[in-house]
Amino acid sequence: TIEAYIEAAPAEGQDLLRQLHALLKKVAPKAEETIKWGTPFFINPRFVFAFSAHKKHASFAPTAEVIEHFADELKGHPTTQQFLKLPYDTPLPVALVRKIAKYRLKNQGEGGGFW
Repeated sequence: TIEAYIEAAPAEGQDLLRQLHALLKKVAPKAEETIKWGTPFFINPRFVFAFSAHKKHASFAPTAEVIEHFADELKGHPTTQQFLKLPYDTPLPVALVRKIAKYRLKNQGEGGGFW
């Protein structure tokens, strides 16, 4: 389960991971929550978004297209082509993550994603 995944994550990141999980669950309440390739995924019916735990940060993966769409708003936040990095020692940017997640859910049929 995703809760078991969070419990196995670094202790310093568990609060942020629980906040992120709850936020994504609220944005996509009808999405199936599953673990694929060792990572929490939300599927509705295709990939919507995922997140993962790392040593010092979590990664939120909406799709590369979504990261690119929000490039201006993501300035000042660590990103890669695919992920928004969420350092455990920084408060979760709730409004930004919610906005990105809602956009991804609304536009999930427009290319991108893993399948």
